[in-house]
Amino acid sequence: MADVGGTLTFDDIVIDGELPDLPSFIPMTDGSAVTQLDASLRWPAYGVGMRRVFSPDTHTIYPRFAGKQAREALALRDGQKAVLVGYGEDPLVEAFWTYRKRDGLVEEIASQGWDLVLAPNYSIYGNWPRTEHLLNMRRCLMIAQEFADLGVAAVPNVYWFRLEDLKRYTAWIEDSPLPAIAVNVQTVRENSNWDTWALPGLYWLAENLPADLPVILTGLSRVDRIAQVVALFGNRLTLISQNPHQYALHGAIMTANGREDIHARPADAFAATVQFMASLLPGRQPA
Repeated sequence: MADVGGTLTFDDIVIDGELPDLPSFIPMTDGSAVTQLDASLRWPAYGVGMRRVFSPDTHTIYPRFAGKQAREALALRDGQKAVLVGYGEDPLVEAFWTYRKRDGLVEEIASQGWDLVLAPNYSIYGNWPRTEHLLNMRRCLMIAQEFADLGVAAVPNVYWFRLEDLKRYTAWIEDSPLPAIAVNVQTVRENSNWDTWALPGLYWLAENLPADLPVILTGLSRVDRIAQVVALFGNRLTLISQNPHQYALHGAIMTANGREDIHARPADAFAATVQFMASLLPGRQPA
C-alpha cells in the first residue's frame, strides 16, 4: 500500500501528453538496428519490447541502449518513430518497479527519446486475491504517470477482471483525459479466454470510452481477431505485433490462410507480413 501511495483509487492520477502520429500497424523487432528489415519498407514506426531494453538478469538497461538515443540504437531514418512496448513477463516488470526509483530507470528511459512508451503492465490473475487486482490496476496507471511527468508520451496499459473495473477506468478517463489507452492481449491465446474475458471487455470499452480516444492493442496476430477489433474501434485503432519478426526469422510469412513457410530472405518475409497485417487495418498507412 505504501508503494502505491496509500490508496487504490485513481483520482489522483493524471497522465498528460500528446500521442504522436502513428501508423495503424507497428511491427516489433529485437532491438537491434532495423536497417536490413526496413530497407524496402521505410515503415513509419517500430516497436521494441521491454526485455530488449531492461535486463531480467542484471536489472539494468542493456549497453545497446544505455546512454543512447533509442532512434540511434535502432538506426531509424529521419521521421521514423521508436516505440517502447513496456510489457514483459511478471519477473521483468516487477523488477522494473522495484528498482526504478533506486536506479533512476524511468528517468534513464525518458532520456532515450522514445517517441512513445507503453507503460509496463502489472498482471491480474483470476485466482489472485482481489486486493492484488486493485494494487496492480493502480500500478499500471502510476507508472504511466511517472513517464508522462518527465515529458514522455506515455500510455497506460489497462487490465480488468470485473465489469466494475471497466467502469472505474471510464469514469476516471472522463475526469482525466489521457492520450490513449493500451491493452496487452498477447497472452490471450486460448479461444475461451478471448471469448469470455478479452473480447467482452473490448466491446464494453468500445461502447463507453470517448469516441475519439485512441486504442492501442499489442499482440493480436489472427486475422479473425483483428477483424473483430477493427469492427469495434475503426481507425482509432493501432495494432502492435512481433509476428512479422518471429515469422521472418524462419523465412515464413503471414497470409489470409495463416502462416506459410516460403523460405524467403528474412527482410523480404518481414516486409511481406508487415504489409499484409497493415492491409487488415483501416487508414494511416504509408502510401
